[in-house]
Amino acid sequence: MNETMRPAKEKPWLFRTYAGHSTAEKSNALYRMNLAKGQTGLSVAFDLPTQTGYDSDHVLARGEVGKVGVPVCHLGDMRALFDQIPLEQMNTSMTINATAPWLLALYIAVAEEQGADVSRLQGTVQNDLVKEYLSRGTYICPPKPSLAMITDVAAYTREHLPKWNPMNVCSYHLQEAGATPEQELAFALATGIAVLDDLKGKVPPESFPEMVGRISFFVNAGIRFVTELCKMRAFTELWDEICRERYGIEEEKYRRFRYGVQVNSLGLTEQQPENNVYRILIEMLAVTLSKNARARAVQLPAWNEALGLPRPWDQQWSLRMQQIMAYETDLLEYGDLFDGNPAVTRKVEELKAGARAELETLDAMGGAIAAIDYMKARLVESNAARIGRIETNETIVVGVNRWQQGEPSPLTAGDGGIMVVDPAVELDQVARLVKWRDARDEAAVRSALDRLAADARAGRNIMPGSIAAAKAGATTGEWAGVMRAVHGEYRGPTGVSTAPSNRTEGLDEIRAAVDAVSVQLGRRLKFVVGKPGLDGHSNGAEQIAFRARDCGMDITYEGIRMTPEQIVAQAVETEAHIVGLSILSGSHLPLIEEVMERMRAAGLSDVPVVVGGIIPDDDAATLLGFGVARVYTPKDFELNRIMMDIVVLATPKPEAA
Repeated sequence: MNETMRPAKEKPWLFRTYAGHSTAEKSNALYRMNLAKGQTGLSVAFDLPTQTGYDSDHVLARGEVGKVGVPVCHLGDMRALFDQIPLEQMNTSMTINATAPWLLALYIAVAEEQGADVSRLQGTVQNDLVKEYLSRGTYICPPKPSLAMITDVAAYTREHLPKWNPMNVCSYHLQEAGATPEQELAFALATGIAVLDDLKGKVPPESFPEMVGRISFFVNAGIRFVTELCKMRAFTELWDEICRERYGIEEEKYRRFRYGVQVNSLGLTEQQPENNVYRILIEMLAVTLSKNARARAVQLPAWNEALGLPRPWDQQWSLRMQQIMAYETDLLEYGDLFDGNPAVTRKVEELKAGARAELETLDAMGGAIAAIDYMKARLVESNAARIGRIETNETIVVGVNRWQQGEPSPLTAGDGGIMVVDPAVELDQVARLVKWRDARDEAAVRSALDRLAADARAGRNIMPGSIAAAKAGATTGEWAGVMRAVHGEYRGPTGVSTAPSNRTEGLDEIRAAVDAVSVQLGRRLKFVVGKPGLDGHSNGAEQIAFRARDCGMDITYEGIRMTPEQIVAQAVETEAHIVGLSILSGSHLPLIEEVMERMRAAGLSDVPVVVGGIIPDDDAATLLGFGVARVYTPKDFELNRIMMDIVVLATPKPEAA
C-alpha cells in the first residue's frame, strides 16, 4: 500500500502523567519537562494536606507535606505551580475532591493573572466525594453538603467555564478497594445519577442536557483485560441508557460516555517489580483497543509504584508506552475491532445485567448518598475475597504466589529505584506559608472568608466567594475551616464490623491459637488497628482488621486520619495487647516515631507495635530501631501468617526467674 492509500488515522487520546511532589516550584519544573517530552495534558497530584483541607503547618500535616503530590496552600503556590505554563492552552486534570471548589478557584485566579480568557479554560476537577467515603478517604464534610459543593462547581462552570468538566465520576479507587467489575459499574453510575439529580435544580432546564454531556468519568482497568474491555463497553452502553431513559437526553453527543483512565495500581507487585511494565501495557490495551469504548485520556502508573514514589525517568517510561501504542502501531487506522464479536457481546450483556441488579438495590435504598455504608461494606467483602483467592493460589500472581524465584532486578539496584522526598521540603514549605500570611492583608482575608461562610450557610453557590477568598490571600486550611464550621466534619464507615464473626473457613488453627493466648491473657486478645496521619488508603488496615476479627480477636478500628496521640489513647483505654499501624503515603518515619515515643510515655513499652505499608528496606530497619516489633510490606500478602505473628507477639512472656 502506498502512502496515499493509508487509512486516515484518528487523533490519539490525551497523554497524561499523574505528577506532583515536594514543592510547587519542583512540580512546575517536572510539568514543563514532561510537556517537552510529548505529554499532551497535565494531571496534577496534590499532597494529602491539600486534599484534606489542611495547611502545611497543621499538626495533621506533619510528615505528609509534598509526599504524594504537590502542596498548594494559597494563590502564591498556584502561581508557582503553573509558572510559564499558559493555562489558556492547557488541558489540566486536577485530582482533587473535598477541596475541589477551592483549587478550581485558585486555578481561575492564576489564569486571570496570566491574562487568559477564563471561558476558554479546558480541564477537569475530579470532584467526586462519594468514592472518597468508599475508598480514598480525603473527604471533609458529610455527604449531603459535599454533594451540594459538587453541583455548585458544575453550575458555576456552566456559566463561566463552558469547556471545563466539573466532575469526574471516579471508579478508579473503587477497583483499588476491591470492587468487582459489576460493583465498579454500578457504584460509579449511581454516583453520576446522584450528582445529576441534585444538579437539575441548579441549572436552567434548557442547559441540563449540555451539563449531562460534561460529566466525565475516571476509571480503572485491571489485568483481566478482556473483562475490562467489556466493562468499558458496558459503561458506554449503560450510561447512554441512563441518559436517554432517566433524563430524556435526545442528543447523542450529550449521552456519550467520556472517560479518562489510570490503569490498575492494586495489582502492581513489590516482588519482581520489572514485571509491572508488562502488566501496565496489558491493562492499557483494555482502554485503547476498542474504538467505541476508547479512553479520552490515559495516564499510566510507573513500574515501581509498589516500592515508592516514581522518578521522572519512571514516568517517562510509562509515557513512552502510550506514544509507541499511538504512533508506532496501526491501531488508530481502524474502526472498532470487536463489534459483532459474540464472546465480547455475551460478556458485555452479563456485566450490564449484574450492574443493573446492583443499581436496583442502590435505588431501593434511596441512591448513592443513602447507600454509602452498604457500598463500603460490599467493597471490604469483595477485597477480602480477592485476597483470599491469592492466598489459596486460586488467583495466580507471577512472582508473588508462583515463580517467586528469579534474578535480582538491576532496575532496583543502586538508589533503590524510587524517589525520596527530602524532609527539608516540609520546613521550606512551612516557611513560605508563614511568609505569605505575614505579607497579606488580614482584613481583606477575614472579609472574604466571612462572605464565604455567609454564602455556605445560606445555600448560595460557594464558587464566587471561594474565588474572592483566593484572590484576597486566604489559605487552603482557612477555606476548609469555613466548610467545617458551617457543615461539620464526617467520619466515614470502615466497612468492618467489630461483632464476633462466623467466617471461620480455613481459620481453625489460628482461632484455636487466639483462644489459647486469650486464656493466658485473662481476656480476649485485644488488637488496636490505627491509621496515623492523613493517608486515606485504608485497604490494608481494613483487611487486617477484617481477618483479625474472623480469627476471633477483639478489634478496635475506627478508620482513617488518626493522630498518634489518639491512637495511643485508644491503646490505653482498651488495654490493647498489640497495636497495628498502616501507612501508605510515605510518612511512616516521623509518624511512627511519634507513636513509639507516646507509647513509652504512656507506660506501654511492653505492648508490641506492628507496621504495614510501602516501606523501603532502609526505612524498615529504622522503624525496628524505634522499637517496632514487625514491619510488613506489599510482599506480605499471606494474612494468616501475619495473624499468627500477632498471636505470638501477644503471648505473655514467662516471668524472669
